[in-house]
Amino acid sequence: MTRLATPEDMRAYGARLAARLRPGDLLVLSGPLGAGKTTLVQGIAEGLKVRGPITSPTFVIARVHPSLRQGPPLVHVDAYRLGGDLEVDDLDLDASLEDSVTVVEWGEGLVEGLAEDRLEIHIDREAGDEARIVTLRAVGSRWSDGWSDTPSDPPEE
Repeated sequence: MTRLATPEDMRAYGARLAARLRPGDLLVLSGPLGAGKTTLVQGIAEGLKVRGPITSPTFVIARVHPSLRQGPPLVHVDAYRLGGDLEVDDLDLDASLEDSVTVVEWGEGLVEGLAEDRLEIHIDREAGDEARIVTLRAVGSRWSDGWSDTPSDPPEE
């Protein structure tokens, strides 16, 4: 678990995490409303050097942010309004999964079937202040290179 005191810390954490991401990676974000999921994605986007701005895609469901350098695009999905597996299938996320970094907010219980390897990220608010607690859970062999169930920070390259 990692405690992040400010939104800026959350963005910086996302940028460090982005340094380890590659095409085909799936990140599933969970946590209560206002926990900082989109703020984390902003940091990931900054680290991946993709075109922004990065805002919550709640009403459009998914946005593709192309790379500004030769890296993978970022597919940013908000599954909050999705009613189940059929609506996830309608998004055709598996069509771009191999070539992109795909981050799904509110995806827990909906998108795990897209990839055997994924990084599950849960964000909780700490009572009484702006601090957030981030817990990573690495699933699959893709993440077996130094990631523990709940590392304090993404490993450095």
